[in-house]
Amino acid sequence: MRILFMGTPDFAMCNLKAIHENTDNEIVGVVTTPDKPRGRGMVLTPSPVKRYALENGLPVYQPHTLRDGAFLETLNELQPELIIVVAYGRILPPYVLDFPKYACINAHASILPKYRGAAPIQRAIMDGEKETGVSIMKMDVGLDTGDVILVEKIEIEENDNFESVHDKLIGASCKGLLDAIWLFENGKATFEKQGDNFTYAEKITKEDCLIDFSMTVKQVHDKIRGLSPIPVAFTKTPDGKILKVTKSHISDTDYSGDCGEIVSLNKGIFVKCFDGTIVLDEIVPEGKGKMSAGDYINGRKIKLGDILG
Repeated sequence: MRILFMGTPDFAMCNLKAIHENTDNEIVGVVTTPDKPRGRGMVLTPSPVKRYALENGLPVYQPHTLRDGAFLETLNELQPELIIVVAYGRILPPYVLDFPKYACINAHASILPKYRGAAPIQRAIMDGEKETGVSIMKMDVGLDTGDVILVEKIEIEENDNFESVHDKLIGASCKGLLDAIWLFENGKATFEKQGDNFTYAEKITKEDCLIDFSMTVKQVHDKIRGLSPIPVAFTKTPDGKILKVTKSHISDTDYSGDCGEIVSLNKGIFVKCFDGTIVLDEIVPEGKGKMSAGDYINGRKIKLGDILG
């Protein structure tokens, strides 16, 4: 088949690499977002997908818009039979979705119809889910509403964070797309409509990152790990400074105290929650780099009885 790949970040690049190295299909083009200025010098920087494509001799296209048929001439030149979209970052208009002979398919990082939308990985962890996965679906004009071709599931373990689940899902996505390509090649692709029991994974806001120690200890732990290493959960110290938390665990011992109260400083910052005690293991103080809770404690920045939040 003639395949057109559309994607932007590292997650997409890994999928492009898997398709390029593990199938005999022709990748007729790679579409990614325009280069963005980054760093102190605001140097125009290509996406990971563009870098991989150029390194491997794949033609790259960076349209500033797909609206009003802006990309139709290129589609007519390339004549893709299958379009694969992974974290491209742009909404595809109907003329793109309807163009390929077989389908326009997407790898979405959830078990659809749960967690449609922008932040499915973070939201699944923050909600305490035990598993998630990648759904390979036929795209339509809705937001992650298309018919599902197949699902690759992974386990979310107790201390997994956003980074570790993200990395597991890269493998699941690569396998799912390769399996889907095989199904199309062999005329065996089937499409199952999503049920009505859907949920949305809204974009993470600053308010989502604020730790509320009046929640259950599991909810607090799930929030911290779901937002680590980005965008990072945070609380505030008694002097009003932001204290980001990148790693935690649930204490085996519960302590008495008010929600948000520091109840122990024994090799970690033990903070009382609604029904237990969370231990802050790794933190980022305002204006500082990441450090262990022990190093922060040794700096005498907090004391027993302080209230966080």
